[in-house]
Amino acid sequence: MEAKSILLVEDNPDDEQLTLRALRQSEVASSIRVARDGAEALDALFRNGELREFDLVLLDLKLPKKNGFDVLRELRAHPAAFTLPVVVMTSSDEERDIQEARRLGANSFVSKPTDFREYMEAVRQIAFYWLAVNHA
Repeated sequence: MEAKSILLVEDNPDDEQLTLRALRQSEVASSIRVARDGAEALDALFRNGELREFDLVLLDLKLPKKNGFDVLRELRAHPAAFTLPVVVMTSSDEERDIQEARRLGANSFVSKPTDFREYMEAVRQIAFYWLAVNHA
């Protein structure tokens, strides 16, 4: 399998560590970059106005500096970002958040499971689907 890269946008250190652990266990991502707030995420995504190469973005909504909706809005405004899969993975399960994420161009919306095993499995399934099964 070719090398795959993920941008994980997560401000909660515990969720970051769980997600990284699950991604490493999934063995489908060869490179994982972490951004801990919305501004850092946009810096990771763009250099001199050009979109950097990522195969998947895992995006939390409740972030410092710029929230996930702002990140998604700015990302989808760039023409080259149309095909970049963005999975919103957040603690919210509110219908208005789901609808807003979809309206702004999220490919998927996942509410973070509170159970450890379910959380790990959800992350593994997301990575496997978007990086191994899905054809971009």
